[in-house]
Amino acid sequence: MDKAISRNKVPIRLTEERWQHISTGHPEIAEYYYEILEAIENPFCIYEGKMNALIAVSEKQELGKFIVVVYKEESSEDGFIITAFISEKQQQFEKKKVLWKKQS
Repeated sequence: MDKAISRNKVPIRLTEERWQHISTGHPEIAEYYYEILEAIENPFCIYEGKMNALIAVSEKQELGKFIVVVYKEESSEDGFIITAFISEKQQQFEKKKVLWKKQS
């Protein structure tokens, strides 16, 4: 199990069970394990998700795509990744509430 530290300084767990779910359900992201953790630590934008989830989005310029990580912060000391996937469309997030955006 690896952890990433969110923008709110919360350790976010990527458990073996979640990694199996992600890499099986979204095989296109299977080679981006560390980029998933990096998306939480250094996103370009964080959106509000459903049921108190957060959505971290990181751009992979060399791919022309986005790594999207859905996670929860359960407390100030613990959180976990729900799922992650690659998207080609930033528009699918633009209707969601922006909670944090990287300054250019």
